[in-house]
Parts: sequence; structure tokens; C-alpha cells
Amino acid sequence: MAEPQVEIVPEFGDVREEEELDWNKLANYLRDKIPGADSPMTVQQFRGGSSNLTYLLRFRDREWVMRRPPFGPLPVGGHDMGREYRVLSRLWEVFKPAPRGMLYSDDPSIVGAPFFVMERRNGFVIKMRQPLPEGIGNEPETFRAISEGFIDTLGDLHGVDYAAIGLGGLGKPDGFVKRQITGWMARWEKAKTREVPLMEKLGAWYLDNLPESPPPTLLHNDFYLHNIMLGVHNPGDVVGVFDWEMATIGDPLIDVGTSMNYWRDKSDPEELLATSQGEAHTMRPGFLTRDELLHRYSSRTGRDVSKIPFYWSWAHWKTATVVEQIYVRFVRGQTTDPRFELMGPMAPALAIAAARVAAQLGFKD
Repeated sequence: MAEPQVEIVPEFGDVREEEELDWNKLANYLRDKIPGADSPMTVQQFRGGSSNLTYLLRFRDREWVMRRPPFGPLPVGGHDMGREYRVLSRLWEVFKPAPRGMLYSDDPSIVGAPFFVMERRNGFVIKMRQPLPEGIGNEPETFRAISEGFIDTLGDLHGVDYAAIGLGGLGKPDGFVKRQITGWMARWEKAKTREVPLMEKLGAWYLDNLPESPPPTLLHNDFYLHNIMLGVHNPGDVVGVFDWEMATIGDPLIDVGTSMNYWRDKSDPEELLATSQGEAHTMRPGFLTRDELLHRYSSRTGRDVSKIPFYWSWAHWKTATVVEQIYVRFVRGQTTDPRFELMGPMAPALAIAAARVAAQLGFKD
């Protein structure tokens, strides 16, 4: 499959005109609240992504990262800056890849919405639909190390004693998987731009075939290759994990299924590979296959992963709903972003992928 031409997006640049904020008000607010903020502030904006707005704040020799929700109406429970800050203000103490959350404000008069400031990490980020960073190189040994660091980091996250760091009240693990399924089924009904009968059929099958969950852990809830940062001198070292706004307490195999959903193998069908909209990085020689990832996770954590097709299938299903939520904004004329128009074929393709995986556990279309 030919790789489409893509525009290389820098890590950050000038703030987009439509996403400018009142920087003087922010600078005055931050003064005396975070180290270095008594110096003049300059601002640039991180590129990529289609969710929260992320800005680089510079105060002479100090740098911090500020995040706030996107402009416009927001889904209930989405873009939760308070949750992300709560996690990052504690998790850094015991989980090195978590950047430290420094400050949170729910006062909308400062930047127009709740926001938080966190420590900046430096390293390589593998961006979706973008070429690999040049500094990573193209050696299979490097890609294997990245794969191993990726899945080991997830295993280590699931080993965190969340109660000991004050995050025991972050979620309600009893009935977690069922609530996830019913909640996302409701989101699908609100977002769908056409009928995809397979989505409804799969949703009913998930509810009828719920596996017994293992003991709960802290979940990232969106753990995949593009949400981590790799060390400059050792790309196998994960030096940052980002986007914690959906973190909760629940079934750890939800995170594993999510990771498998985004990971691509050479044996995947064409319609699934097409959803990558560009290079599927994990198909390069050296990257572990999904089966190898799963085996390494199981060996590291001791968890039974025999029911993982359920979680993997459901992650495909959930992603179909996520992209439909984005695509419907284009259909309704709420955005003219050409990236969103390209998401039209994705939900049906991901539904087919979900059905193919669920068939391993007896699902019949």
C-alpha cells in the first residue's frame, strides 16, 4: 500500500490565531505560583492532535506546559482538566514517566476554561500520521526496544499502588466494563451519521459476554504509542506518558485492549490498515507484533490474558465511536478541517475489525 504524502508538522510553533488566549492575564496569575514565572513569559503551541489545546510557556530558562479544553461545546465528562491534574499531581512520585502536575485552576476568567500547568519533558514523540522523528533512526533493534519499553511501561503503571498515593477515589471499579460499554453505546447513537448495524449487534454481544475482570488498577484509558515520549539517548526508555484526562480505576485489560487496537501488524486487512491514514509505524521491521506485546505484558504482570479478544474488539468498537464523534462535526458543518472529512469511512471499517476479533470468542455476524 503506497504511503500518502503528508505535511511534516513541527513539535510546536506560533499560536494559532483562533486559539490565542489572554497571555497577560495568565502571566499575572502564574507569577509566584510556579518557579520562574516572575520572568517575562513567551508562548508557543504544540502541534498535532485534535483534542485539548497544549501550550509551551517559557520564562527565560524555565519551561512549563499548559493544557486547556478546546473551544466550543464539550461532551459531558470530556476534556477533564481537573482529573488530569489530580492524577499528575500525585502519580509522578511513584511512576517516573508521569510529568508532575504543578497547578490547576477552574477559574474560567483566566484563559476561558479550567486549565493546568505541568512539568515539561523532552524526548522523541512518534506522531500519528507523521514520519518517525529523524533522531530515532531506522534500526530494527531500536524498534524492538521501543516496543518493549512501551508495553513494560503499561505493565508498570498497572502495578502502581493507587490508594497509597491518594488516588483511590478516582474511579468506581465495580461494574466498570459494563458502564463503559453502555456509556459508549449511548455516544454512538448520538454521533452516528448513518446506520452501521454491526455496531448495534456488537454492543449487545459485549453486554451478553462480559468477562470477569481481574483486580482493578490505575488505568491511563488511552494508552498507545503516540501518547508516550521516548528518551533522546535511548529510545527504548519511556520518559513521558501524556493525556491522562480519562484516567480512572478499573479493569487493566481495557488499557491492553486499547493498545492492541492502535497497534498494526502486517497481517491486518487492508480496510483496517487504511484507518492509519499514513504510515503504520508498528509495521516496520523490529516492532513487536501484537501477540508478542501481549505475551510480554502477561509475563511481566502475571495476568491472565486469555479473554483479551473481548477487550481488543471493544477497543476497535470504541474507537469507531470516537472517530464518528469527530466526523459528525464535519457533517454538521461545525468544522471545515479536511482531516475530519477523511474520517468518514473509519467507523464501518473499525466495526468490521471489531467483529473479526470478537469472532475468536464466538461472535457471529
